[in-house]
Formats: sequence, C-alpha cells, structure tokens
Amino acid sequence: MTTRPRWSVVIPAFNEADRLPAYLDEVVGYLEGRGAPWEVIVVDDGSTDGTADVALAAGRAHRHVRLLALGGNQGKGAAVRAGMLAATGECRLFADADGATPIGELKRLEAALAAGADIAIGSRALADPAVFVGARAHRVVAGRLFNWLVARSGLAGIADSQCGFKAFTAAAATDLFGRLATSGFGFDVELLLLAQASGYRLAEVAVNWADRPGSKVGVLRHGPGMLWEIWRARRRLRGGADRP
Repeated sequence: MTTRPRWSVVIPAFNEADRLPAYLDEVVGYLEGRGAPWEVIVVDDGSTDGTADVALAAGRAHRHVRLLALGGNQGKGAAVRAGMLAATGECRLFADADGATPIGELKRLEAALAAGADIAIGSRALADPAVFVGARAHRVVAGRLFNWLVARSGLAGIADSQCGFKAFTAAAATDLFGRLATSGFGFDVELLLLAQASGYRLAEVAVNWADRPGSKVGVLRHGPGMLWEIWRARRRLRGGADRP
C-alpha cells in the first residue's frame, strides 16, 4: 500500500542545470528530515541544457524525486500547472528552481494552512522583522510598480502576487490549477483572481528571500506580456471573449 505524501514540492525548471542541483539537494534534505512522506516533482519546461539529467540523477538517488518533462517550452504557468496536477500530496508547494526562497520557509506557509487557509503565498513585500529580503533596488521599484498595476486589475489585498513560493491544500490545487489558462509568467495573478472569486481562504505570509543571478524573468522584458495575460484572465473571469 502506497502512503500518500504529506507534501508535494513542484519545481518548474527551464534551463536550470546550473542552479537546480543545489536547491534540489536542499529540498530533499529538508523533506527527509521532517519524517513524513513526501515527493518532489521537477517539471522540465523544454530545457536545452542538462536540467532533465539533474532531475533524473536526483531520482536515482531518491526514489521520491521524479521528472515530468513537457514537450517543448510551454511557459512557467504551464509547467507549474502540470506539476501541481500531477502531484498527489495532501499539501502542495511550488517553488522556483533558483532557491531564492529557502525551502525551510515552508513551515511558515504550513502554519497558515493549519490555521485554516486554503492557500498560503510567500511574500517579499510584507514587513516582518523576523525575515530578510535581499533584492536589488531596481527590482524592488519594478516589483512595486507591477503590484500596483496588478491591484488595478482587481486583485485585492495582496502585497506580492509574484513570489514563486506558494502552497495549497490538495483540493484547492486540483480545482484552481484545473481551471488555470495562463501559460506564461502572469499565471500567478490569474490563479489568485480565481481563488478570490471562488471564495478560497488565502493567507499572505512574509518569507525570507534573496535575489539570485540568472533570473529568467525581467519586468521590462516580460512585464508588458504579463499585463496582457492578466487582462485576458480578467476577461475570462468576467465571461468575455477569451474564455478558454
């Protein structure tokens, strides 16, 4: 009889052969130390480097690590969606492959779920003397501007929609990711808009976070496309022409 994992950790990865190994080791070591069943799913989003090999090697060393390979580069939203729907854990976290948020911060989100939240999202914007956020000044400014624009889209009460460290109950994950249509970097906003519209209890939790070199997303480079994705998501929620 197979024991259901307590936690599933989904790591979307596109050309992360350099940054993934250290974070994957950190994640596996942390979960093994908890003494509860777990699984890690690395979703390779059409990488052209050795990302898949890193995941396969980890799977040979730890049977609870597995690779989910997508056919070509489909976008971060598509990768996270595929991993979260393939997960089997009672609780499910997706975390960025760069390790900007230490996996130990899972305990903060877990406490929020235990207190009754359906979704707990890591935040770099909430003031908390117990956490440290290390970000370059231009990213702080760009992030604040982006979140201001996101708030104008109708996402209320969320200080940081884009932190790549979010946890869900199994029921919330299955429902929301089953309905998620945004495949690109703007998927977080659609996800949270769906959650609010559906009445899910959502908690935003301050987490430790440190900027990592080699980021795959930039506000100037990807911001306009993300805003377009968010606009389309709003149309879908309102029953407009972009309904999937």
